[in-house]
This record gives sequence, structure tokens and C-alpha cells, in this order.
Amino acid sequence: MDYQEAIDFLYPLHRFGIKPGLDRIHRLLEVLGHPERKLGRVVHIAGTNGKGTVAACMASIFQAAGRKTGLFTSPHLVDFTERIRIDGRQISKEKIADYCSLLKPEVVSSGATFFEVTTAIALAFFAEEGVDASVIETGMGGRLDATNVVPGDIIIIPSIGLEHTAWLGDTIRKIAAEKAAIVKPGSRVYTAVQDGEGFDEIANAAARCEAPLQVAGRDASFGVRSVQPGQLDLDVRLASGETRSLKAQLTGSFHATNVLLAVMAARYEGIGWDAVESGLMKLSETGYRARLEQVADRPCVMLDVSHNPVGMSKTVEALCEIRSSFRDLYVLIGVAGDKDAAGMVLELGSLASMAVTVELPTERTLPAEELGELCRQAGIPEVRICRSSADGLDMLVSVAGPEDLILVTGSFYLAGELAASGRWPGSER
Repeated sequence: MDYQEAIDFLYPLHRFGIKPGLDRIHRLLEVLGHPERKLGRVVHIAGTNGKGTVAACMASIFQAAGRKTGLFTSPHLVDFTERIRIDGRQISKEKIADYCSLLKPEVVSSGATFFEVTTAIALAFFAEEGVDASVIETGMGGRLDATNVVPGDIIIIPSIGLEHTAWLGDTIRKIAAEKAAIVKPGSRVYTAVQDGEGFDEIANAAARCEAPLQVAGRDASFGVRSVQPGQLDLDVRLASGETRSLKAQLTGSFHATNVLLAVMAARYEGIGWDAVESGLMKLSETGYRARLEQVADRPCVMLDVSHNPVGMSKTVEALCEIRSSFRDLYVLIGVAGDKDAAGMVLELGSLASMAVTVELPTERTLPAEELGELCRQAGIPEVRICRSSADGLDMLVSVAGPEDLILVTGSFYLAGELAASGRWPGSER
């Protein structure tokens, strides 16, 4: 296969949908010579929101410490190769083609899913390249997630919320139990979940495996000093009594808990403060993008991938912290049909002067008219409908002034489509 043939082989595997279970991934890894046993120090991350931020922080800190670091995340923004990186560099297209050629017979035989094949490729690449550390983000859940074949030396669970209830269960307790099942004997566990049924399940999983548990907010703490676009200043205090003032390449104080979790884990791993400080200010070098990423000035355009009400509430919280820097706030939004669109736009209702709704480049999109009606019901003063993201952005640029803010949000699909086009107004970031 060449790369395009590999992508044409991979993407249709989505038709198999979500099939929880580890039998198929084990069969793929057997073909590849069991790379899951050769991943260096493994950081395994599960949770509802915050996984991507924690993963980027951990990978960047490891890289700054001079450790060759693999990073596996999903989904990608523009190109499939973004999902699999070593020291920030994307896997080559040639490698994707080689691995797909090798795996194809077993994929066809087993009916492996897109995510299972992608996971197998990532682990094989990391093992082949001899990484010192691997940062692995779960896809969905944990217990039966394809990534749960790795030895989790460091387990991080930033948050627990109701999601994927058809597969994970319809209560916080059930979902937490699924996610906490990535804890294994020999793990060290870090979480920001502090109380309730979610914490109980994480604590129970840690106790069963005799895995030490550290809780952000209980065993370590932070204080936010200032927030501005692209930079978060905070003070941290660890269980050891160490304190430090840090800066992170992030927008919004809600990220502080995720930063703290990464710092807690990194310091226990023996990584020095210089590497911690350097890593947190180089998150973009890991491929971390579209979490309130400023991509243009005058008007300011921020690219965001919040796609559930909890994530959107955090986005709104962050925007409120910098709202005084802008005159009006305009929103370009597209949402997948299986998401809680009503809950998402309700979060935006008190903040947006105008919303332009668009359809995503996928058959799973929520119709723009339906999304527009939800925006009106949420109290957004003016709502306009466009079919395409490009037309929607052009419309907003035509009405926004240089002192205004345009937020692009609602989906990885929307952020990825516009990021690929590079159609940003004003000066490029």
C-alpha cells in the first residue's frame, strides 16, 4: 500500500463502529511482535474531559527532560498522522502504509475497528523507535478500550462525567469503574476527582492493585495568578511541600488542575523543575491544538474543539476571564448529531452577540437550521445559518470589527476543516 491506499483501507473500518473488547487488539499486536511490551515508561490517561491537555503536558515535560517520548492521542485535526508522534514529530506516511500492509490480513480476518488498528500502529511505531516513555490517551472508557493492553506505570484520570452511556453505563459510578480499570499492579494513580461515586471507584481500583493514589486538590494544590490568551500563570504546591510558580501555554484557569496533575506525576518521576517549566511553555510542539488556540488577530479568532456541555462550560469560563479584552463575541458553531447540542449552546447563550451555525463535513452533522433554532432558544440575540464553515467564517469576518473575538467551536470536524484551509483573517499566528 501507499499512504492513500492505507487511508482508504483504514477509514472504512469505522463501519464496524465501537466494539469494546481486547481480543482483536491482542491479535493485531501478536502480528506486530507484541510492541506493547517495549514502550518504556507508560503514562495511560483516561477520563471525560482534560485527557488531551494532560497528555500534551506530560509528553512535553518528558521531551524537555530529554526523554524520547511517544504520544498517542485522538482524534486528529487535519491529518491522520497527527495521532501518533515521537518528540512532537508525526509518524511518516510511509510507516502508516507499511503497518497497514502488514496488518491487513488480520484486520480482515478479525473485523478489527479503526481505533484498534490505529492503536496497534502507534504501539508498534513507539516500540520500533525505542522510546523512553509513551503517553497513551484512551479512546473511550478504559476496561475494554483498545489501549488497555499497555502496562500503566502512571495512571492519570482528570475527570469523570456522563458520556458514552450506551457502552460505559448510565451512572457516574459505572463510568468511573470502566475508566479506573486501566489501573494495574505497579501503577501509580493521579486524579482530580475528589469525592462522590467517581472517586470511590478510582480509590477502589487503586486499592485492589495496591497502587499509590494522589489526588489533586487534596494532596497537592494550585493558585491561579493570571490568565491571558495563550498563557496561564499559576502557583503549585505538592505533597512534598515543594512550591513553584509556573507558566503554561494554555488559555483558561480551568486547565490549572490538568497542569497540576502532570506536574505531580513528573516530579515523582524525578523530572527536574527546569524541564517542567520548559515543557509547559512548549505544548504546541507536541501538536496540541484547538483548545482556545488563537489563530488570528484583529479580529481575534480562537479555535476550540469543545463538543459536550461540560467542555463548553469550561470554554465559556475561560472566555469570561478574558472577555474584557474584546468588544463583541461572535460564535461559529457546528455540532455532530449525536452530541448534546442544546446543552452546549445553552452554555454560550449569555456570552455570544451572534451565532452562525454550519454543517460539519460528515454525514453525522446536526442540520444547521436545527442548530440555529437551538441557539435562538438559548437566548443568543442574532442567529444566522450557513451551510459551509468557509461561508460562515466569511460572514462573521464581514461583521466583526478588529476589537472583536470570533470563537470557532463545537467539533473536531469543524476545527479541522478550517485549520486545513488556513482561511484566517488578519495576521497569522
